[in-house]
Amino acid sequence: MPLNLANTLVVGISATALFDMSESDKMFNEAKAKDPDHAMQLFRDYMRENEGSPLTEGTGFPLVKALLGLNQYKDRDDKSPLVEVVVMSRNSPDTGLRVLNSIRHHKLNITRSAFTAGESAADYVEAFDVDLFLTTDVEDAQQVIDEGHCAAAILKEPPKVGTEIPEGQVRIAFDGDAVLFSDESELVYKTQGMEAFHAQEDELQNTPMQEGPYANLLKKLSTLQDRLPMRVEYSPIRIAIVTARNSPSEMRVIKTLREWGVYVDEAFFLGGLGKDKVLKAFKPHIFFDDQDIHLDSAANLVPSGKVPYLSSSALSQQRKSAKTIDKVS
Repeated sequence: MPLNLANTLVVGISATALFDMSESDKMFNEAKAKDPDHAMQLFRDYMRENEGSPLTEGTGFPLVKALLGLNQYKDRDDKSPLVEVVVMSRNSPDTGLRVLNSIRHHKLNITRSAFTAGESAADYVEAFDVDLFLTTDVEDAQQVIDEGHCAAAILKEPPKVGTEIPEGQVRIAFDGDAVLFSDESELVYKTQGMEAFHAQEDELQNTPMQEGPYANLLKKLSTLQDRLPMRVEYSPIRIAIVTARNSPSEMRVIKTLREWGVYVDEAFFLGGLGKDKVLKAFKPHIFFDDQDIHLDSAANLVPSGKVPYLSSSALSQQRKSAKTIDKVS
Protein backbone atom coordinates (compact mmCIF):
# COMPACT_ATOMS: atom_id res chain seq x y z
CA MET A 1 0.00 0.00 0.00
CA PRO A 2 1.52 3.39 -1.04
CA LEU A 3 2.68 5.68 1.74
CA ASN A 4 0.20 8.50 2.38
CA LEU A 5 2.07 11.81 2.51
CA ALA A 6 -0.98 14.09 2.53
CA ASN A 7 -0.10 15.42 6.00
CA THR A 8 3.67 15.18 5.56
CA LEU A 9 5.82 18.15 4.57
CA VAL A 10 7.86 16.92 1.60
CA VAL A 11 10.96 18.90 0.62
CA GLY A 12 12.76 18.21 -2.64
CA ILE A 13 16.29 19.57 -2.77
CA SER A 14 19.00 19.48 -5.39
CA ALA A 15 22.42 18.12 -4.44
CA THR A 16 23.94 21.55 -5.13
CA ALA A 17 21.49 23.17 -2.69
CA LEU A 18 22.06 20.57 0.04
CA PHE A 19 25.85 20.44 -0.30
CA ASP A 20 28.58 22.77 -1.51
CA MET A 21 29.45 21.30 -4.92
CA SER A 22 31.10 24.41 -6.32
CA GLU A 23 34.45 22.63 -6.68
CA SER A 24 33.08 19.77 -8.79
CA ASP A 25 30.91 22.17 -10.83
CA LYS A 26 33.96 24.31 -11.55
CA MET A 27 35.94 21.24 -12.57
CA PHE A 28 33.18 20.12 -14.99
CA ASN A 29 32.73 23.58 -16.55
CA GLU A 30 36.48 23.98 -17.09
CA ALA A 31 36.69 20.50 -18.64
CA LYS A 32 33.70 21.25 -20.87
CA ALA A 33 35.33 24.45 -22.12
CA LYS A 34 38.60 22.70 -22.94
CA ASP A 35 37.41 19.29 -24.13
CA PRO A 36 33.61 19.07 -24.48
CA ASP A 37 33.71 15.54 -25.93
CA HIS A 38 35.41 14.09 -22.85
CA ALA A 39 34.17 16.44 -20.13
CA MET A 40 31.58 14.03 -18.76
CA GLN A 41 34.06 11.19 -18.50
CA LEU A 42 36.52 13.46 -16.70
CA PHE A 43 33.74 14.50 -14.34
CA ARG A 44 32.82 10.87 -13.62
CA ASP A 45 36.45 10.07 -12.92
CA TYR A 46 36.71 13.06 -10.57
CA MET A 47 33.56 12.11 -8.64
CA ARG A 48 34.68 8.48 -8.33
CA GLU A 49 38.10 9.52 -7.05
CA ASN A 50 36.48 11.76 -4.43
CA GLU A 51 33.38 9.75 -3.54
CA GLY A 52 34.84 8.92 -0.13
CA SER A 53 35.41 12.62 0.62
CA PRO A 54 32.27 14.10 2.25
CA LEU A 55 30.81 17.23 0.74
CA THR A 56 30.47 20.26 3.01
CA GLU A 57 27.17 21.95 3.89
CA GLY A 58 25.31 23.92 1.25
CA THR A 59 22.77 26.71 1.68
CA GLY A 60 19.84 24.36 2.24
CA PHE A 61 21.61 22.04 4.68
CA PRO A 62 20.63 23.80 7.95
CA LEU A 63 16.94 23.83 6.98
CA VAL A 64 16.93 20.15 5.95
CA LYS A 65 18.68 19.05 9.13
CA ALA A 66 16.30 21.05 11.33
CA LEU A 67 13.19 19.82 9.50
CA LEU A 68 14.25 16.18 9.74
CA GLY A 69 14.75 16.72 13.46
CA LEU A 70 11.00 17.27 13.81
CA ASN A 71 10.38 13.57 13.13
CA GLN A 72 11.36 12.88 16.74
CA TYR A 73 7.87 14.12 17.66
CA LYS A 74 6.02 11.64 15.41
CA ASP A 75 3.41 9.55 17.15
CA ARG A 76 4.38 5.88 17.26
CA ASP A 77 1.09 4.81 15.75
CA ASP A 78 1.37 7.28 12.88
CA LYS A 79 2.85 5.59 9.79
CA SER A 80 3.62 8.78 7.86
CA PRO A 81 6.61 10.94 8.87
CA LEU A 82 6.17 14.59 9.78
CA VAL A 83 8.85 15.57 7.28
CA GLU A 84 10.22 13.81 4.22
CA VAL A 85 13.27 15.01 2.23
CA VAL A 86 14.06 13.88 -1.31
CA VAL A 87 17.40 14.61 -2.99
CA MET A 88 16.75 15.45 -6.65
CA SER A 89 19.96 15.66 -8.65
CA ARG A 90 21.11 16.02 -12.26
CA ASN A 91 23.98 13.68 -11.41
CA SER A 92 23.88 10.13 -12.71
CA PRO A 93 23.52 7.31 -10.17
CA ASP A 94 27.26 6.68 -10.61
CA THR A 95 28.42 10.25 -9.94
CA GLY A 96 25.68 10.60 -7.32
CA LEU A 97 27.36 8.05 -5.07
CA ARG A 98 29.40 10.85 -3.50
CA VAL A 99 26.15 12.65 -2.63
CA LEU A 100 24.73 9.51 -1.01
CA ASN A 101 27.95 8.95 0.95
CA SER A 102 27.80 12.56 2.15
CA ILE A 103 24.21 12.11 3.34
CA ARG A 104 25.34 9.16 5.45
CA HIS A 105 28.39 11.03 6.71
CA HIS A 106 26.23 13.92 7.95
CA LYS A 107 23.71 11.47 9.45
CA LEU A 108 20.75 12.88 7.53
CA ASN A 109 17.75 10.55 7.54
CA ILE A 110 17.08 10.89 3.81
CA THR A 111 15.88 7.68 2.18
CA ARG A 112 14.54 8.87 -1.19
CA SER A 113 16.51 10.25 -4.12
CA ALA A 114 16.29 10.85 -7.87
CA PHE A 115 19.40 10.97 -10.09
CA THR A 116 18.53 12.03 -13.64
CA ALA A 117 21.91 12.19 -15.48
CA GLY A 118 21.55 15.69 -16.84
CA GLU A 119 17.78 15.74 -17.31
CA SER A 120 15.66 18.22 -15.35
CA ALA A 121 14.98 16.98 -11.84
CA ALA A 122 11.99 19.34 -11.80
CA ASP A 123 10.11 16.83 -13.98
CA TYR A 124 9.79 14.54 -10.95
CA VAL A 125 8.53 17.04 -8.38
CA GLU A 126 4.91 15.94 -8.74
CA ALA A 127 5.86 12.24 -8.70
CA PHE A 128 7.45 12.65 -5.25
CA ASP A 129 4.58 14.80 -3.86
CA VAL A 130 6.99 17.67 -3.16
CA ASP A 131 5.68 20.74 -1.29
CA LEU A 132 8.90 22.79 -1.47
CA PHE A 133 11.61 22.49 -4.11
CA LEU A 134 15.02 24.02 -3.36
CA THR A 135 17.62 24.28 -6.10
CA THR A 136 20.48 26.38 -7.44
CA ASP A 137 19.27 25.88 -11.02
CA VAL A 138 17.28 28.87 -12.28
CA GLU A 139 15.56 26.94 -15.09
CA ASP A 140 14.43 24.11 -12.80
CA ALA A 141 12.96 26.55 -10.26
CA GLN A 142 11.18 28.49 -12.99
CA GLN A 143 9.72 25.29 -14.44
CA VAL A 144 8.31 24.25 -11.06
CA ILE A 145 6.78 27.68 -10.41
CA ASP A 146 5.24 27.84 -13.89
CA GLU A 147 3.73 24.36 -13.58
CA GLY A 148 2.25 25.27 -10.19
CA HIS A 149 3.18 22.00 -8.52
CA CYS A 150 4.67 23.52 -5.37
CA ALA A 151 6.74 26.33 -3.90
CA ALA A 152 10.23 26.69 -5.38
CA ALA A 153 13.30 28.80 -4.69
CA ILE A 154 16.69 29.46 -6.24
CA LEU A 155 19.11 29.34 -3.32
CA LYS A 156 21.81 31.94 -2.97
CA GLU A 157 25.36 31.01 -1.95
CA PRO A 158 25.84 30.09 1.74
CA PRO A 159 26.11 33.12 4.07
CA LYS A 160 29.56 34.66 4.40
CA VAL A 161 29.06 35.13 8.15
CA GLY A 162 27.90 32.21 10.27
CA THR A 163 24.68 32.81 12.23
CA GLU A 164 23.95 30.80 15.36
CA ILE A 165 20.45 29.43 14.94
CA PRO A 166 18.68 28.24 18.12
CA GLU A 167 18.85 24.46 18.55
CA GLY A 168 15.68 22.39 18.46
CA GLN A 169 13.73 24.79 16.26
CA VAL A 170 12.86 25.32 12.62
CA ARG A 171 12.86 29.03 11.83
CA ILE A 172 11.53 30.21 8.47
CA ALA A 173 11.07 33.80 7.28
CA PHE A 174 8.83 34.79 4.36
CA ASP A 175 8.32 37.95 2.38
CA GLY A 176 4.65 38.76 1.81
CA ASP A 177 3.63 40.03 -1.64
CA ALA A 178 4.47 37.73 -4.58
CA VAL A 179 5.57 35.05 -2.09
CA LEU A 180 2.85 34.18 0.43
CA PHE A 181 0.33 36.43 -1.28
CA SER A 182 -0.34 37.05 -4.96
CA ASP A 183 1.54 39.76 -6.84
CA GLU A 184 -1.60 41.87 -7.44
CA SER A 185 -0.88 44.40 -4.70
CA GLU A 186 2.80 44.65 -5.53
CA LEU A 187 1.87 45.37 -9.14
CA VAL A 188 -0.28 48.29 -7.97
CA TYR A 189 2.69 49.68 -6.05
CA LYS A 190 5.07 49.31 -9.00
CA THR A 191 2.70 50.76 -11.59
CA GLN A 192 0.76 53.37 -9.59
CA GLY A 193 3.02 54.23 -6.66
CA MET A 194 2.99 53.96 -2.87
CA GLU A 195 0.03 56.26 -2.25
CA ALA A 196 -2.26 54.22 -4.49
CA PHE A 197 -0.98 51.00 -2.95
CA HIS A 198 -1.70 52.15 0.61
CA ALA A 199 -5.13 53.49 -0.34
CA GLN A 200 -6.11 50.19 -1.95
CA GLU A 201 -4.80 48.00 0.87
CA ASP A 202 -6.51 50.10 3.55
CA GLU A 203 -9.81 50.01 1.67
CA LEU A 204 -9.54 46.23 1.14
CA GLN A 205 -8.23 45.35 4.61
CA ASN A 206 -11.22 43.05 5.21
CA THR A 207 -10.83 41.33 1.83
CA PRO A 208 -8.35 38.42 1.99
CA MET A 209 -5.54 38.53 -0.54
CA GLN A 210 -5.23 35.88 -3.22
CA GLU A 211 -2.78 33.08 -2.57
CA GLY A 212 0.80 33.42 -3.77
CA PRO A 213 3.24 30.63 -4.72
CA TYR A 214 4.12 29.91 -1.07
CA ALA A 215 0.60 29.97 0.41
CA ASN A 216 0.19 26.19 0.24
CA LEU A 217 3.59 25.71 1.88
CA LEU A 218 2.54 27.97 4.77
CA LYS A 219 -0.67 25.97 5.13
CA LYS A 220 1.31 22.71 5.07
CA LEU A 221 3.52 24.05 7.85
CA SER A 222 0.35 24.84 9.78
CA THR A 223 -0.78 21.22 9.30
CA LEU A 224 2.61 20.11 10.53
CA GLN A 225 2.21 22.26 13.65
CA ASP A 226 -1.13 20.54 14.31
CA ARG A 227 0.60 17.14 14.30
CA LEU A 228 3.11 18.19 16.95
CA PRO A 229 2.33 17.35 20.59
CA MET A 230 2.65 20.89 21.93
CA ARG A 231 0.45 23.99 21.57
CA VAL A 232 1.19 26.11 18.53
CA GLU A 233 2.55 28.96 20.70
CA TYR A 234 5.28 26.60 21.95
CA SER A 235 5.89 24.83 18.64
CA PRO A 236 9.50 24.21 17.52
CA ILE A 237 8.37 25.59 14.14
CA ARG A 238 8.74 29.37 14.27
CA ILE A 239 7.50 31.43 11.32
CA ALA A 240 8.05 35.11 10.58
CA ILE A 241 6.82 37.46 7.88
CA VAL A 242 9.33 40.15 6.97
CA THR A 243 7.73 42.63 4.61
CA ALA A 244 8.30 46.14 3.31
CA ARG A 245 4.64 46.91 4.03
CA ASN A 246 3.75 49.30 6.83
CA SER A 247 0.65 51.11 8.12
CA PRO A 248 -1.99 51.32 6.72
CA SER A 249 -1.30 48.24 4.57
CA GLU A 250 -0.38 45.87 7.42
CA MET A 251 -3.94 45.12 8.54
CA ARG A 252 -4.76 43.19 5.38
CA VAL A 253 -1.82 40.84 5.94
CA ILE A 254 -2.93 39.85 9.44
CA LYS A 255 -6.56 39.44 8.45
CA THR A 256 -5.64 37.32 5.43
CA LEU A 257 -3.63 34.95 7.61
CA ARG A 258 -6.56 34.75 10.01
CA GLU A 259 -8.86 33.88 7.10
CA TRP A 260 -6.47 31.13 5.99
CA GLY A 261 -6.41 29.71 9.52
CA VAL A 262 -2.63 29.78 9.88
CA TYR A 263 -0.53 30.89 12.84
CA VAL A 264 2.50 33.13 12.36
CA ASP A 265 4.76 33.85 15.34
CA GLU A 266 6.30 37.13 14.25
CA ALA A 267 5.57 39.82 11.67
CA PHE A 268 7.77 42.78 10.78
CA PHE A 269 6.29 45.68 8.79
CA LEU A 270 9.40 47.62 7.84
CA GLY A 271 8.13 50.42 5.61
CA GLY A 272 11.27 50.70 3.52
CA LEU A 273 13.86 49.76 6.14
CA GLY A 274 16.36 47.07 5.17
CA LYS A 275 15.42 43.49 6.00
CA ASP A 276 18.94 42.24 6.77
CA LYS A 277 19.14 43.47 10.38
CA VAL A 278 15.75 42.01 11.29
CA LEU A 279 16.73 38.69 9.69
CA LYS A 280 20.03 38.68 11.54
CA ALA A 281 18.09 39.01 14.80
CA PHE A 282 15.44 36.41 13.86
CA LYS A 283 18.10 33.88 12.73
CA PRO A 284 16.06 31.84 10.22
CA HIS A 285 17.17 28.58 8.69
CA ILE A 286 16.02 30.18 5.44
CA PHE A 287 14.45 33.39 4.13
CA PHE A 288 12.28 33.53 1.00
CA ASP A 289 11.85 36.72 -1.04
CA ASP A 290 11.16 37.64 -4.65
CA GLN A 291 13.43 40.68 -4.95
CA ASP A 292 17.21 40.72 -5.31
CA ILE A 293 17.41 44.09 -3.57
CA HIS A 294 16.43 42.36 -0.32
CA LEU A 295 18.11 39.02 -0.97
CA ASP A 296 21.57 40.30 -1.88
CA SER A 297 22.10 41.79 1.58
CA ALA A 298 20.17 39.11 3.48
CA ALA A 299 22.11 36.24 1.88
CA ASN A 300 25.33 37.50 3.47
CA LEU A 301 23.82 36.82 6.90
CA VAL A 302 21.22 34.03 6.61
CA PRO A 303 20.44 31.24 4.11
CA SER A 304 18.23 32.81 1.44
CA GLY A 305 16.22 31.75 -1.59
CA LYS A 306 14.75 33.71 -4.46
CA VAL A 307 11.12 33.03 -5.38
CA PRO A 308 10.66 33.33 -9.17
CA TYR A 309 7.64 35.07 -10.65
CA LEU A 310 5.37 33.11 -12.97
CA SER A 311 6.74 33.59 -16.49
CA SER A 312 3.30 34.80 -17.57
CA SER A 313 2.86 37.29 -14.72
CA ALA A 314 2.79 41.04 -15.24
CA LEU A 315 5.70 41.48 -12.82
CA SER A 316 7.81 39.04 -14.83
CA GLN A 317 7.04 40.89 -18.05
CA GLN A 318 7.82 44.19 -16.34
CA ARG A 319 11.19 42.87 -15.19
CA LYS A 320 12.04 41.65 -18.70
CA SER A 321 11.12 45.05 -20.11
CA ALA A 322 13.34 46.81 -17.55
CA LYS A 323 16.27 44.56 -18.46
CA THR A 324 15.74 45.29 -22.15
CA ILE A 325 15.74 49.05 -21.48
CA ASP A 326 18.94 48.71 -19.43
CA LYS A 327 20.67 46.88 -22.28
CA VAL A 328 19.55 49.44 -24.85
CA SER A 329 20.63 52.36 -22.68
